[in-house]
Amino acid sequence: MTTAFFSHDDYMKHDMGPEHPESPARLAAIISYIADTGIAQKLDWVRPDEITHDQLLSVHPERYLQQLNMMQPTRGRVFTDPDTAMMQHTLHAARLAAGANIQAVDMVMSSQVTNAFVCARPPGHHAERSKSMGFCFYNNIALAAMRALNFHHLERVAIVDFDVHQGNGTVDIVSGDERILMCSSFQHPLFPHSHVHRQADNIVNIPLAENCSSADYRRQVEAGWVKRLNAFKPQVILISAGFDAHRCDPMAELNLETEDYRWLTEMLTDIASEHSNDRIISTLEGGYHLKSLAESVNAHLEVLTSVY
Repeated sequence: MTTAFFSHDDYMKHDMGPEHPESPARLAAIISYIADTGIAQKLDWVRPDEITHDQLLSVHPERYLQQLNMMQPTRGRVFTDPDTAMMQHTLHAARLAAGANIQAVDMVMSSQVTNAFVCARPPGHHAERSKSMGFCFYNNIALAAMRALNFHHLERVAIVDFDVHQGNGTVDIVSGDERILMCSSFQHPLFPHSHVHRQADNIVNIPLAENCSSADYRRQVEAGWVKRLNAFKPQVILISAGFDAHRCDPMAELNLETEDYRWLTEMLTDIASEHSNDRIISTLEGGYHLKSLAESVNAHLEVLTSVY
């Protein structure tokens, strides 16, 4: 069994401008680094197809999808919010990113691969049911969850989001759905400044103060997540893998190290081994310091590829 690695050249065509942190250089840095370390040779590389319109409707309403289609320009850029730009290649890349998540679920659930990492952009976890924001258009991880629940007929799906920014879009979509347990760690206060308090019972938030140390992060996450995840007994674990809580990342003020991402992945693979038949689908969210992003993804992949 292997780890599937989803990538597509057209992810690089989505470009929100020369100074934008969510840039094509992010994927280039990851792919170059994993080639140098040799981990790339252990992966089953998959070139995904676009998600279908009907599959998008499992999360996003028709009116929202039409609105995005109407906004996409044929040249130049338009902004859907102050941070999120759309150009002529954007929705194609976004549909490929969402499609990779659907295909990853299908491959893992059919035992074609042990687990999967979706190295895609644009990211997804800030996209709410009817709102694009935070560099995101379609909510990739929520679409993966609905695929697992509605098509593969699972009863319990866990979503784990360790991006430094809270996945407000995912919370907006899955809050109150008892089939899903969402565990999230994030700096607070920080963008998106929402969906932190008074959440449904299926949302486990760990808000972290700026300058949180690696040791304190590990203590809080282990205390907050492990018991809940083991009690829930997920049949698959979906990861919103943002690597921007790294101490080098310019977008926040947490102090995680590359080895903390290895520790996180080991913790989640242990839970998946116990309850989920090792089934994990991880999808790239944030991470904007290119060197630490590439190193952290490599550590994440080293753990995923060690599961047999």
